[in-house]
Amino acid sequence: MGDEMPLKMTGVSKWFGNFRAVCELDFDVPQGSIVGFLGPNGAGKSTSLRMALGVLSPDRGEVSLLGQRPNLESLKRVGFLPEERGLYKKMSARQIITYFARLKGMTHRDAKSRADELLDTMGLGEFARSRVTKLSKGMAQKVQILSALAHRPEFLILDEPFSGLDPVNQQALEDLIVEEHKRGATIIFSTHVMEHAERLCEKIVMMARGRKVFEGTLNDAYTALGRAVHIGVSEGFDLNAAISPAGFTASQDGDHWRISLTQTQTSQDALRAAIDAGAPITSFTPEEARLRDVFVSLVSEAEAQDLTDTLAADAAQGRDAA
Repeated sequence: MGDEMPLKMTGVSKWFGNFRAVCELDFDVPQGSIVGFLGPNGAGKSTSLRMALGVLSPDRGEVSLLGQRPNLESLKRVGFLPEERGLYKKMSARQIITYFARLKGMTHRDAKSRADELLDTMGLGEFARSRVTKLSKGMAQKVQILSALAHRPEFLILDEPFSGLDPVNQQALEDLIVEEHKRGATIIFSTHVMEHAERLCEKIVMMARGRKVFEGTLNDAYTALGRAVHIGVSEGFDLNAAISPAGFTASQDGDHWRISLTQTQTSQDALRAAIDAGAPITSFTPEEARLRDVFVSLVSEAEAQDLTDTLAADAAQGRDAA
């Protein structure tokens, strides 16, 4: 495997007519990392990934894929799962995976062996010779995912890989991503379900309406939101006045107080300060940071609504599928 940066986008913009889908995008994917490319539908994720592969050309800016402009040679080292799913309906699951592995340079024998290995791993061994038309939607999607990684690519680009999968198969895909990473693959996947990124990623890039709103580690993201702890008190106790001498700031919500924490303060420090001040404590709840909260804190109200609408559409699609 090469030592090049798998992906680097510098000042990349893309217009479709008068609509700017991607605006001055800068980010990179370090070697050996798992990067989450996050944002609601319409954020510019798929357009950006297509430019990363050379499927679309940027109107402005530069794209470097494995150290060079996207080309046929560099693409042999990449596995790609497009957002729009599509398989050859007359072929079997085994034939499809074998075919895509052959396209990437594997011998027929190795490709067929790899197809069988992957199908068994994902619980599809008994359907290896079944035509795609005979498979459920979830099974067909797994076949397409396996086709993207059959040739053991250095760099995996997965566009909304969890979309349309039930919770069991989403977990199976998360496990597969972890295994591919252990093998040595660098991975970027786009998603609007930020819990996947929380479990899998070392680095995240957040998009909203074509622009990058955050790039960094999970810890960086949580720090951007600000940490806090919630303490409930009784008897109308003024917690802010009681703990401010200890260097804490609290805002009131009924009988509960939200105490903001600095980089050097912990939730236990805040609890100790409240106890030392004689606060009649009724509850103590450290605030659990979530990437969705980080996103909402960084974007406009309209952009936050985009995420809410995307998740609602996702839920409706799941009900329809059921």
